[in-house]
Amino acid sequence: MFAIIETGGKQYKVNEGDVIFVEKLEVAEGDKITFDRVLVVSDADGIKVGAPVVEGATVTANVLKNGKAKKIYVMTYKPKKNEKRKIGHRQPYTKVQIEKIAL
Repeated sequence: MFAIIETGGKQYKVNEGDVIFVEKLEVAEGDKITFDRVLVVSDADGIKVGAPVVEGATVTANVLKNGKAKKIYVMTYKPKKNEKRKIGHRQPYTKVQIEKIAL
């Protein structure tokens, strides 16, 4: 059984027990969160595709951690102007474990 959920403007294919990193959510560690934007659900009966979401389908997850990803560096450069700048960025994320996919 799998589902495709949408959160943070991105889509994720999840199974029960999966651990995924999603865009930062405003929840505390250890809390439960319910994703109700379920686009596709597959079970023993077949695949149900929503238009745009499957009615009544939810995915429940447990929040494991809120954190930041590794730092990436970006350089901006303008030729012939002696202008360059190095910028670092760390993207915040929320690590969740999928517990239940319900129809």
